[in-house]
Amino acid sequence: MTEPSAIPELAQHLARIVRQAMDDIRPRLIHAALSGDRGENENLRHCDNFLSDYDLWMHQRYKQLLQEHLPSFVYASEEADPEVIGDDPDPDLCVLVDPLDTSELAVRGLYGYTHVLVYSRRQARPIAAVVGDIFHHIQLYLAAQDHTGADRAFLLTREGHPHPLNRPSQARLPEVLVTNYLMRPEQRFRPLATQQPFLEALAAESEDGKTRGRIGVDFGSIGLCHVAAGFTDAMIEFSKGFAIWDLAPGHFILHAAGGTVTDLQGSPLTLDYDLTSMTDIQTAMSQRQRFIAAGNPHLAGEIHTKLH
Repeated sequence: MTEPSAIPELAQHLARIVRQAMDDIRPRLIHAALSGDRGENENLRHCDNFLSDYDLWMHQRYKQLLQEHLPSFVYASEEADPEVIGDDPDPDLCVLVDPLDTSELAVRGLYGYTHVLVYSRRQARPIAAVVGDIFHHIQLYLAAQDHTGADRAFLLTREGHPHPLNRPSQARLPEVLVTNYLMRPEQRFRPLATQQPFLEALAAESEDGKTRGRIGVDFGSIGLCHVAAGFTDAMIEFSKGFAIWDLAPGHFILHAAGGTVTDLQGSPLTLDYDLTSMTDIQTAMSQRQRFIAAGNPHLAGEIHTKLH
């Protein structure tokens, strides 16, 4: 187990902010689940996504909490257009936030996640990220640039015990657990079901004659965090693609843990998200990225050759 002091200071501040927001929203979500009052709203920004009162509440809560720790920043939340917070008209830091990921499951008390990433526009890269798991004992996954410029990743339990993330899976097909956000029947599950070469490779027998390959469901950045922790071996998204606030925090955490994220052609995804200007930020928030995330480059390459 690692001492909390080993975690870079900005990541510690960010972890406290995320933990506070989760502690605030958790009883509200449990009430929603038990009462059946899910607070659904019409989603004008993302018409095919579920939007609840709880997403909007978390959007405002993060804005308030972040202002207590960062003097000026661009606030780029999924639930609104990007805006400058503080006195600096052109701040270096851009904070990407998905206030409540998988909110249609969170209001049922099943799964709920929250993502925050701090990006330095001068460095053209992330410098800290935290992904919070609202309902589970392993509560926070985080990464940050330390004083030497190196990226380091950790997880924290509910009691605040930190553990370094630096040993992602070294497994290879067909002995892996691969996850996919396969919940939408037409948009995501059906395309997965047509990936016959990939499914056959995953179902192939290992050297001892056993079939160990598995497909699991996972969500947004938390799926990449599970790869970073070695809990799963890979995550794939080849259909609709992930928005930047769903992918970037987990991408940075997996990168810091020593894992791999590539596009579907096998090229590594850069940490430069091109957030130079407000127009660039707005553009980045409207795009989606397909990817392969894996514990090691060889596995990513094997998956790449089997997907069509």
